[in-house]
Amino acid sequence: MAPKRATREQLERAARAALGGGRRLETVERLAGGTRKGVYRLTMDDSTTAIAYLWEESESYWPTADHDGDLADPFSPGVGLDLFEAAHARLAALGLRVLDIHLVDRDRTHYPADLAIVEDVPGEALMELRNRDPRAAEPTMKLLAESLTTMRAHRAPSFGKVSLIDGGGTSNAASCEQAALAFALRCLAEATGRDHRIAEARDQLEERLRRLTGAVRPRAEYSVVHGELGLDHVMVDRDGRPVLIDIEDLMYFDVEWEHVFLRLRHSDDQYRQLAADGLDENRLTLYKLTQHLSLTAGPLRLLDGDFPDREFLKGIAEHHLNEALAMAPGS
Repeated sequence: MAPKRATREQLERAARAALGGGRRLETVERLAGGTRKGVYRLTMDDSTTAIAYLWEESESYWPTADHDGDLADPFSPGVGLDLFEAAHARLAALGLRVLDIHLVDRDRTHYPADLAIVEDVPGEALMELRNRDPRAAEPTMKLLAESLTTMRAHRAPSFGKVSLIDGGGTSNAASCEQAALAFALRCLAEATGRDHRIAEARDQLEERLRRLTGAVRPRAEYSVVHGELGLDHVMVDRDGRPVLIDIEDLMYFDVEWEHVFLRLRHSDDQYRQLAADGLDENRLTLYKLTQHLSLTAGPLRLLDGDFPDREFLKGIAEHHLNEALAMAPGS
């Protein structure tokens, strides 16, 4: 179902607790882009602003699925305050710029769901800046490339969601590639039930996935991976520094997973500024097919609900469906 909209009256107490100083909450604006949590701009009567994150079932556009909420599955959707806080702590410990946190309300004192109120970065997304003025975006792109190098250099004891691993847990797969294979097969099954072209190529795609997985050599080095690092998930602060947002899916994983997404999401020129040497080609190919299947199945599942920009979703699904089919044997 379509998300409800939180009201000024519902967020007034939280806003005052977060920003204080005798301020009064004047307006609440739901921002576009969030599909699993509510994202609201809070504007106080002195023009101070902040962003509220609400992790509430009624704020999500996604129909429920069997693997939702499974922390031991690296590809279960990252939803919730615990994941946000763990990701925020890890990135901050690495020296990366993240949103300042004004308030965390896990006891639901101010709102009947998990809530965080964070800094509202006054600048624009790096994607917007780079499209508008590539030269002005250069310093921030360089800093983002440095951030990616820092994330890549970090070594974790095992792979999986940051909140799970930093809490002493372990993932339920034997390796990154096995976790990706399980995820890809799940996406393949979902897409098969929604599009006849994937259904007709299902056996070939599964064969391709298993062969690609078998070609990956063992590795025991796990880096910090954002998971969906597009330039639209990077804000630019007043000092030109990149600020990572939508961080709940942060995990320890093969760095190739990050770079496949970066390649899929950006032009060659944009990716060139963020590229890394020494990536494993077998992993890149496996993760490329996996992400094409994910970006087919995910939008098709969202279309089962009330997501408003339906043509946009159809376009994403169609593009990645065709890309996945092109990787099937014999295509």
